[in-house]
Amino acid sequence: MTSSAAELAADVMRWDAERKLERLRDRLAALGINAELRDNNSALMVHRPKDGLPLHVVLKFRAAYYVCQEADERYPTNDPEAAAEVLAYHVRGR
Repeated sequence: MTSSAAELAADVMRWDAERKLERLRDRLAALGINAELRDNNSALMVHRPKDGLPLHVVLKFRAAYYVCQEADERYPTNDPEAAAEVLAYHVRGR
């Protein structure tokens, strides 16, 4: 693979990861949970509605899973709705 082909492949992977995080952010917003892209769009910071530290969500395992270390769980990226429901549960403290 040439340098430009490798760069293009890296860009495509980064764009795909950003879209996955954006989909999760949008699903959380629909549930009333504020979240924002951070760290050059490579992570999602999920804010708690009340006091407390936000959850930090990243993609792992070739962007196949959303991983939230604070909740000690991972969620498949092909189901952002379910991931948003579980994360919303965690940030609401229920």
